[in-house]
Amino acid sequence: MQPIFLLDLVSRHAQWATVRQATVTGNIANANTPGYTAKEVEPFTSVLDKTHLAMAKTADSHMDLRDNGVRTARLDGAETWAVTHSGNSVSLDQEMLKAEEINRSYTLDMNIMRSFHRMLVSSVRSQG
Repeated sequence: MQPIFLLDLVSRHAQWATVRQATVTGNIANANTPGYTAKEVEPFTSVLDKTHLAMAKTADSHMDLRDNGVRTARLDGAETWAVTHSGNSVSLDQEMLKAEEINRSYTLDMNIMRSFHRMLVSSVRSQG
């Protein structure tokens, strides 16, 4: 049975959010490190745009064979609000805003999963 696309999409978004949360945590941990440059993960829409979905085919000659996997998110230098005299570009306010945004995204992912699970269970029970 093929996985349901919605569940796969939510799973990928949760994985991306985990990577972004780890990046934000690293930025906060290095807030007092002289010369540290804040990092940021590539936006999820960019990661999703680079994802090639595999198409069904009946013969190898019907379509080009190429890598259909998900590319790894790359880390970029983050836009910063201020750079201190030590060269550190971490803004704790900005990182806390990012952490809250990640929390909201994760909550949305879990609510979508919960609703979809309820619909699946409901449809299975009604057929029984």
